[in-house]
Amino acid sequence: MGETYDNIVIGGGAAGCVVAARLSEDPDRKVLLLEAGGHNRRLSVKAPAAFSSQFGTKLDWEYWTEPEENLFGRSLHEPRGKLLGGCSSMNAMMYVRGNAYDYDSWVQQGADGWSAEEVLPFFRRSERNADLAGPYHGTDGPMSVCTVTPDPVTRRVVDACVEAGFELRDDINGEQQEGVTFTQVNQRNGVRHDTATAFLQPARKRPNLTVRTGALVHRVLLRDGRADGVEVSFGKDREIFRAAGDIVLSAGAFGTPEILQRSGIGPADHLRSVGVPVAIDLPAVGRNLMEHPFQFVNWELAGTDLGLADISHPKHLARWLATRKGKLASNVGEALAFFRTDRSLPAPDMEFVIAPLFFWEHGKRQHPRPAFSIGLSYIAPTSRGSVMIRSSDPTANARVQLRMLSDPAEVMAITTGIERAREVAVQPALRDMCGIEINPGPWVRTSEAVGEYVRATVEHTYHPACTARIGSPQDGACDARLRVHGVEGLRIADASAMPTITRGNTHAPTIMIGERCADFVRAGSTDRPAASHGQLIGQGA
Repeated sequence: MGETYDNIVIGGGAAGCVVAARLSEDPDRKVLLLEAGGHNRRLSVKAPAAFSSQFGTKLDWEYWTEPEENLFGRSLHEPRGKLLGGCSSMNAMMYVRGNAYDYDSWVQQGADGWSAEEVLPFFRRSERNADLAGPYHGTDGPMSVCTVTPDPVTRRVVDACVEAGFELRDDINGEQQEGVTFTQVNQRNGVRHDTATAFLQPARKRPNLTVRTGALVHRVLLRDGRADGVEVSFGKDREIFRAAGDIVLSAGAFGTPEILQRSGIGPADHLRSVGVPVAIDLPAVGRNLMEHPFQFVNWELAGTDLGLADISHPKHLARWLATRKGKLASNVGEALAFFRTDRSLPAPDMEFVIAPLFFWEHGKRQHPRPAFSIGLSYIAPTSRGSVMIRSSDPTANARVQLRMLSDPAEVMAITTGIERAREVAVQPALRDMCGIEINPGPWVRTSEAVGEYVRATVEHTYHPACTARIGSPQDGACDARLRVHGVEGLRIADASAMPTITRGNTHAPTIMIGERCADFVRAGSTDRPAASHGQLIGQGA
């Protein structure tokens, strides 16, 4: 039998590091953080441009979707960080809060207290912005944010966006998101600044915080309607840790519903079908999965411009090791543009990610000549998928179904986005720089042909969310204070809690959710979910 803690945080990822660090600020609160992976000190973590080299390694949970019926039966790889910092140690470091419309719509869906105005202080609290200040930004938080120093190729593409009608903005995390901008990133002095570095590293000096890595969580233990323990294995050894206060699930949009389901909390019919005793029938757990479809358009570079094409040359590694500058300090997606494919929409539905290199198949596919890319992230998807466990075995990844592009309107929006990218490519700023179109290719022109191309090649933006979302017991997993319906002492703090996905990269909102959850735990040690939340079937061990 393991020790008893005041709070246990499951998952040392983007939000879990925030929750554990914030809770441990109280010296009288004994906190345990459990992380399945290991440390975040590898070169591939620290060097910003190396992020995609981590995909498919031991740092990756290696989720694969089921064959996607709307994508010609393709299975998509969904990399998820299995190390301290989680996906904040693996992503492209883009700091994008989303649109105010996202948060105000959450309130309309029943997430009281989550409006744009109400979440802004939590964004500001975590932020240490080196370049921007004012009412929308923090300058003394733990998390470093700065604006990239872009490659000359990126600057030219941004100039072309302006010529094509995009408004140039200094800040898409301020009052207005729509327009083109150079990316704000989580870096400090040319090095990735993940939440393990920003929040957890200083907190580990506190004697009341314990961090255990290599900790594979089997399930949360329930007793008399309350979550009071966690069953964990460390290799062949199994331990149980008890919690006197709240347990916080921060295992991500795949891991959190998996652990809930293995704990007997989820859709009763599915749990019975895989042999898991049902404790609480909560139909929404693992459902409502949202993800941003992502489509690249690539062009060869004409003339002498290289962009980041030669980034693997040893001289660039040597420069970065010596100075923390140069091409390896790039986050690759150096500029962003937000726009509407239909002017009647209430907010942007498309995000350009501008990269001064050829990027395809998670950065694994190469092209023989220098190139640049405009990635299109469709940030207002309507498709919904699911994450369902196959058994009670914690080593078996769940069955993930994105059901991407199940709505034909999504394909039409991406097709419109491709045409907009092509408009950018023919602007005067790129006249002597833009070579032949590699993908989709100049022969792919009709809407039907482009639509087929999209279904054959579309990927995702590494943004799964909403699988344990804030909502009612009928359509959600937790309430607006992140308390799991039907059980006391269990909260959720990660992207799975989003009622709907935000319009942009999900990293910054996930940190904000971690900040809010820590506040809820600290302020609400005595609050309890309403007795009607969820349907209590029985109790776990």
